Amino acid sequence: MKNYWKKSLFILGALSIVSCTTTKHVKVVKTITKTDTIYVNPFKDVDVNNYVVAKPEGYTINNDYYPAVSQDFRQKFLILHYTALDTPKSLMVLSERNVSVHYVVNDYDDNQINALVSENKRAWHAGVSYWGGRTNLNDSSIGIEIVNMGNTYGEYQDFPDYQIKKVGALAKDIVSRYNIDPTHVLGHEDIAPQRKPDPGPKFPWKRLYDEYGVGAWYDEPTKIFYMNQFPEAQKDDMNFIADFQKDLATYGYEISPLGYWDEKSKKVVKAFQKHFRPTNYDGNLDAETWAILKALLKKYKSK
Repeated sequence: MKNYWKKSLFILGALSIVSCTTTKHVKVVKTITKTDTIYVNPFKDVDVNNYVVAKPEGYTINNDYYPAVSQDFRQKFLILHYTALDTPKSLMVLSERNVSVHYVVNDYDDNQINALVSENKRAWHAGVSYWGGRTNLNDSSIGIEIVNMGNTYGEYQDFPDYQIKKVGALAKDIVSRYNIDPTHVLGHEDIAPQRKPDPGPKFPWKRLYDEYGVGAWYDEPTKIFYMNQFPEAQKDDMNFIADFQKDLATYGYEISPLGYWDEKSKKVVKAFQKHFRPTNYDGNLDAETWAILKALLKKYKSK
């Protein structure tokens, strides 16, 4: 009977561990009250062996054993948005019912970022969403809302340099801590192209990649190579269109290989273009759009 209870307590302890990791140190942002601010730098190393475990009354959880090898982070995606509101209204709306986000990057030239939801909790920012076979990305993502008016006044607004520096520093820290795949750093429009336009064509995805090593971007020589291979005469062919739609789905977008263009599939192309070719996002298949997708697949999906 004594051995039975020892075995039971061991199993209970193992099942009660919510999060742990095999590495000893990891950079984290301080968890704070939801409307306070955090400073982007410096981030301090902490001991990740502070497990979150159950505390059953009358029993002790033993976590002295080595951490289990088969584990990873729940945070698989980083999703960027714009608020379409000013900073005070953004903070008010995002701290009320029905919608929330982990971080708000204000439009002030300062060194502060607002944390509204702890990273280990689910925020309500992605909504109905899809990427690479996963749905409801609230469950597996961290969200950053950037204070920007978007296209509220008829055209998309620029993001000031100091704001992009905040986004870059924050995104780099998050991606490095959770080892988020480059192709999982996305805009709201990428994961919900039928209903969302943010962060829009003015958001500098290439700068995020070049200066902070965050997100995915194609190699220019590879793009040029594929542009020279583009079969212009076939671009309206049903099989060619279906293959391009399959390639978009392979990269992660929610699209069916119809072999023709309907409103939904053109919105997916437009979302892709806003992310990777923002100078022209008309939703039409052309040589550069085709070549960029081919270059991205070669770089990130051919392994």
